[in-house]
Amino acid sequence: MMYRSVKTLGELKKQGYKTRGIKEELRENLIDNIKQGKPSFTGIHGYDETVIPQLERAILSQHNINLLGLRGQAKTRLARLMVQLLDEYIPVIKGSEINDDPLKPISRFGDQLIAEMGDETPIDWIHRDQRFYEKLATPDVTISDLIGDIDPIKAANLRLSYADERVIHFGMIPRANRSIFVINELPDLQSRIQVALFNILEEGDIQIRGFQVRLPLDLQFVFTANPEDYTNRGSIVTPLKDRIGSQILTHYPDSIAIAKEITSQEARLQDNRICKIHIPDLARDLVEQIGFEARKSEYVDSKSGVSARMSITAYENLLSTAEHRCIASSSDETSIRFVDVMGMIPSIIGKVELVYEGEQEGAAFVAERLIGSAAKSIFDNYFPAIKKLKREDEKDPYEAVLQWFFEQSSFELMDDGSEEEYSNALNGITPLDTLIETYMPKAEDEDKLFIKEFILWALVEYKKLNKKRIQKGFEFKDSYGAYLSNL
Repeated sequence: MMYRSVKTLGELKKQGYKTRGIKEELRENLIDNIKQGKPSFTGIHGYDETVIPQLERAILSQHNINLLGLRGQAKTRLARLMVQLLDEYIPVIKGSEINDDPLKPISRFGDQLIAEMGDETPIDWIHRDQRFYEKLATPDVTISDLIGDIDPIKAANLRLSYADERVIHFGMIPRANRSIFVINELPDLQSRIQVALFNILEEGDIQIRGFQVRLPLDLQFVFTANPEDYTNRGSIVTPLKDRIGSQILTHYPDSIAIAKEITSQEARLQDNRICKIHIPDLARDLVEQIGFEARKSEYVDSKSGVSARMSITAYENLLSTAEHRCIASSSDETSIRFVDVMGMIPSIIGKVELVYEGEQEGAAFVAERLIGSAAKSIFDNYFPAIKKLKREDEKDPYEAVLQWFFEQSSFELMDDGSEEEYSNALNGITPLDTLIETYMPKAEDEDKLFIKEFILWALVEYKKLNKKRIQKGFEFKDSYGAYLSNL
């Protein structure tokens, strides 16, 4: 249909346009996508076998939906993507406050205009992007905001009595007629406001200041909620839960690979960086593993969750730390170093809720513990387990590295050392080459310096080496030498 060419109700009827409710519209467009093998929720990773099939079944059932999950689990993103299942354009009566369907008006304005003008009633076309309404549930939200109230200014201007329903100013929900309406963090909505949603969800009635206005609103409701809110701030009242057709549980990524896809998609990676930055794949793994460690850490409140935004902002800070070094040294290119990971700490401490023990230790301490735990977990995926005790005839694959440190008085890595200084320092530890050739033979040459530094940090975590912060760098020693130097 040529949308711009159809300007009146009569022309619309000649085109054979048929009215569909929004739930029917979503259902039929989803069916078309499924038949064509076309994904309806692109850019969402890790939900293909869990959340998305449940969401599609809810749409096929024409249900109102509640997405329940911890923060950073793409709940709002899923709701926004439902817009792509709407028709590209729909007709509305021109001037209608509540998107009146020209073939099936529900407002007094629409009925009167059609009665006066008939087939000459003017119509507009609205794009599907204009059919998405979103409201964050906060304690100051009122019934007037959502449903409406009497407008004294309108009454005065039109010289109407307060008994005339034309003095009503419609709230967000009536104005979202024929649209998707999302209420985020539903438990934060006061109980009396939730009660006001009962009839809207079930019968389509709204009541404003004593006016019993029968408006069969055509809405697709999507609610989001965090389980933590049920105990900390509020709850969803039982009758409202009963009127929500499907409740779908979201979750965090269950693998490093999926988490990396999300971070790569969402991170803001500036094209105008001062220098070229090489990012070893192991560094990407480390960024994501920190999130996995945080979700099971004894210092972090697991009920609060650890948002995927932590990994995204940490990754951005990781690159900016390397870029800062480039700027300071006037270099054209660099590679991520393990010490750059320390630059992610501000992103980590702002994204985790600590339990009492974590608060006592301090956010920075917890962040460093998470980085260390992540290094150990990834190290175990590539290298042999480090045993506290071993048989006399059992060979230690790390003995040569530890012996090298035993023979050296100290080994230092500077935070902002030049590429040449960094390379010469790590390449001087020749036993590290043997470890990489044996256990990571497919490692890229440009990744090997990061891997060497990563091995040193992992050996520190396993207490095989000792690490100490010095001015603008770190000093590594064998554990025995470090012990003697502290005597």
